[in-house]
Amino acid sequence: MQSPRLIDRFVTADVAAFAQEAKPVRSARSSLCSESSMPAPVLSGPQYLREGLKLVLSPGLRLFVLLPLAINLVLFVGLIYFAGHQFSLWVDHLMPTLPSWLSFLNYLIWPLFVVLVVLMVFFTFTMLANIIAAPFNGFLSEKVEVVVRGTDDFPPFSWGELIAMVPRTLAREMRKLGYFLPRAIGLFILSFIPVVNLIAAPLWLLFGVWMMAIQYIDYPADNHKLGWNEMLAWLRQKRWQSISFGGIVYLVLLVPVVNLLMMPAAVAGATLFWVREQGAEAMAGQRVTRS
Repeated sequence: MQSPRLIDRFVTADVAAFAQEAKPVRSARSSLCSESSMPAPVLSGPQYLREGLKLVLSPGLRLFVLLPLAINLVLFVGLIYFAGHQFSLWVDHLMPTLPSWLSFLNYLIWPLFVVLVVLMVFFTFTMLANIIAAPFNGFLSEKVEVVVRGTDDFPPFSWGELIAMVPRTLAREMRKLGYFLPRAIGLFILSFIPVVNLIAAPLWLLFGVWMMAIQYIDYPADNHKLGWNEMLAWLRQKRWQSISFGGIVYLVLLVPVVNLLMMPAAVAGATLFWVREQGAEAMAGQRVTRS
């Protein structure tokens, strides 16, 4: 009967220790408030991801990283095993049938369809992994924001709070899925149309970059109870910064095994993006203006 309390104390102490360790990081940045008043460079995505990785490697957040990491590792191994057995079949089905006098083009377009299949497998893994890890990612984003801002405006940790986040975060993931699926289905159908399907891979890439920005920046936005449309409006205001962040996240998540660690790093990096770009302050200003 004592074990839940002991675990609670352990987690609370762990997060407190992390906040203590992060003080030099905050002081090195001077004042976050004054810094966040300046617009971030358009190509700031790699910087946010790098700093996010440093944060999640600190011991204070290990509970919120290791558990979803272990779950995602099992999912990743299973998906790679399945995809490895089906890969050639999928590529052959997607490849257009060319007349014999154009058969030499097979060597040129085959790599394009290999990339298309890789992107589809990547999307499937990312979607499933983020649904499973959603409650942990939301809580991780909260704790990162506490460290970065230096103030804790969120409720104290409890297992009840974490469990209470599950319905909300899963509902938000379903909203993302509702945004993703119609567009993904359209691109998937496009992949089977001869000639036109040559542009499917570049379109998947652009769509994937945008979805990565939505996926991870939504965690801090949702923690501040921002509506879905409000979050999208804020991302469009920061379009190029969002694409920069989504692009680097997309790139590193394509690297097997590395992508497992980069998922929580992307959550932390997106939270840094949100704080420095004054996401909460900007949307609060919009709400005041509307009222």
